Amino acid sequence: MDLELRHLRCLIAIVDTGSFSDAALELGVSQAAVSRTLAAFEGILGARLLHRTSRNVTPTTAGVQVLARARHLLAEADNLVSEATTGHTRLRVGHAWSAVGRHTAEFQRRWADLYPDVALHLIRTNTPTGGLAEGLCDLAVVRAAFDGKRFDSAVVGHERRHCAMASDDPWARRRSLRLAELSERLLLFDRRTGTTTAELWSEGERPVMEHVNDIDDWLAEIATGRAVGITPESTATQYRRDGIVFRPLRDAPLIPVRLVWRRHDPHPATHAAVALLSELYRKGPHGAKGR
Repeated sequence: MDLELRHLRCLIAIVDTGSFSDAALELGVSQAAVSRTLAAFEGILGARLLHRTSRNVTPTTAGVQVLARARHLLAEADNLVSEATTGHTRLRVGHAWSAVGRHTAEFQRRWADLYPDVALHLIRTNTPTGGLAEGLCDLAVVRAAFDGKRFDSAVVGHERRHCAMASDDPWARRRSLRLAELSERLLLFDRRTGTTTAELWSEGERPVMEHVNDIDDWLAEIATGRAVGITPESTATQYRRDGIVFRPLRDAPLIPVRLVWRRHDPHPATHAAVALLSELYRKGPHGAKGR
């Protein structure tokens, strides 16, 4: 016999109610059915799970361990059912670093006003598709390269590139920088989700580049003054931090901001999200120029 969810529910009901008869009432079955289900569960595991006396029922040592796992498994099963049945009443938007930058709060507010029946959740996951490939979200905001064979996408806007540096860096007194100037510095980048690659420079003019794993590592290293970084302007908005300043790179190519979704299983709200984000970027301070 295979383990089934009814075995887990039976054990939990007996322990929580304190008796087989009360467990039967809670589960809507006979007391004999409760006894048979528990016996079958113990047979599957090859261990006794409960001590039973005329006055009470208590878990054995094995029962305590199984009970904890049973609660966890049932909770996961309930979450699975809930996600499958209510998925279209929720829109999970993943991103690797900085959501949609200066538009993030407005996106959340406008979405709540326009689509009150579809709850919007932003999820940060440092993967190339912002958690989309891993099944953690329904849509993802992506600025770097991704697998175009598996996913569809739409460009919702463009962002300028900024140089991040320590606040006491000599460059911090500048209003802007040129891309070529960075060739003399150590440059930090995230090869998994970052938008900075060596191809921004011609061969022979490329800076020394060092890999980091996450935005927090990136900021912490830059704050020491040991290195600088290049990032979309959205990072400057989302990650204002003591010891770090951002200066625009006036001759660097713009970064396209894409909304990405699974090609064969798009969320029903996909086009609404694309339309709203496109409108926000279009109305932004660099919307018209960015295109």
